[in-house]
Amino acid sequence: MNHTLALTELLGSPVFDAAGAACGRVREVVVTPQEDTTRISTLIVKTRSGNRMLSWTSVVSINGGVRASTGSSEWGTGEPSEGMFLLERDLLDQQVIDVNGRKVVRVNDVDLHQEQGADRVILKVGSVDVGPRGAVRRLLKGVVPLAALQALLRRIPPRVIPWEFVDLIETDPARRIKLKISHDRLAKLHPADIADIIEDLAPDEREAVFETLDEEVAAGALEEVEPKLQKSIMESLDSDRAADIVEEMNPDAAADLLADLPEERTEEILEEMQPEEREEVSGLLEFEENTAAGRMTTEYIALGLDGTVDEAIDALRHFEGGVETVSTMFLVDSNGTLVAMVPLAKLVLGEAGDPLLSLAQEPLISCHPDTKENEVAELFDKYNLLTLPVVDDNKKLVGVITSDDVISLLRAKL
Repeated sequence: MNHTLALTELLGSPVFDAAGAACGRVREVVVTPQEDTTRISTLIVKTRSGNRMLSWTSVVSINGGVRASTGSSEWGTGEPSEGMFLLERDLLDQQVIDVNGRKVVRVNDVDLHQEQGADRVILKVGSVDVGPRGAVRRLLKGVVPLAALQALLRRIPPRVIPWEFVDLIETDPARRIKLKISHDRLAKLHPADIADIIEDLAPDEREAVFETLDEEVAAGALEEVEPKLQKSIMESLDSDRAADIVEEMNPDAAADLLADLPEERTEEILEEMQPEEREEVSGLLEFEENTAAGRMTTEYIALGLDGTVDEAIDALRHFEGGVETVSTMFLVDSNGTLVAMVPLAKLVLGEAGDPLLSLAQEPLISCHPDTKENEVAELFDKYNLLTLPVVDDNKKLVGVITSDDVISLLRAKL
């Protein structure tokens, strides 16, 4: 009989040796793709003497903690190799491609399928949780009573993607090979669908995906991508690879693309092209100055002033944002004016019909779109915020800044 266990439930679990002594806790869960792309091969256990590598062949059971058939002195030492795929480090909170749903999603948790073999338990990656259920479980694990958390989770339907429909994104070419990552399934989609997916990726992720696509497929997708992203992608690729893709594009589309690039870069790509294609594209070229624009985070849950706990939970069911953005609910009036914030932890402890206003967090902290980055960081630090609403001159809620945005900001300044 199969049982499902969430990755975040396994992480931190106590680990007992053959004598029943507690030796440490689960720090990481490992898949070795060269051996099996789904089966768990190793647990990295945090012990007093450092990290230990517990082979899954020595795991007897995982109910009420991980129980091994060997002593901790027999567990390996050292760091994980590049060929190992660590589920928390490499998958949790990472963006992946949902090939079946034709979109980029962020992993909030991982569902592990437990099977009982003849003499030991077998654990496999079954699906990734990309909905609010996984996000809520992680945010409130150890924060609210377990019974209250489980009651809430039962009311939030799972939104999962079977592991076979997940395409991983790895920016390191050498590691892509070791992890056996390819995008063959992605390549079978319509170019417009591939373009939509590409547009949702970070620059280095876009480059990583384009490097694995066939030139013809890459060219079709590139023609569907927004011009400003076309430019970014072409500037990131090697000249010979860029030329191979441009050769497969329609000449007018290729000319429009090259016209947006710096003249020196355009010349480098043209030199790598075949004479016939180069001549055709060169005759259409017109250089134009390029512009760029940014965008603002608008993934958040906003409800009316008369909203109740039940309505907030219903909003959670349909929310498609990530972990950080479900940590707070926002209450707005009929004009969209921000009135209050409700932390997720208070929502869980409330009764179904309780008005959300009664659970509001004080004080209400917000910022203006023109607020400087260092001031935003100071607000997060001063008030220990998870989210910071952004309001315009009329106090209308226009966006949300999350803690991961601030972390990225601080890293960029290091």
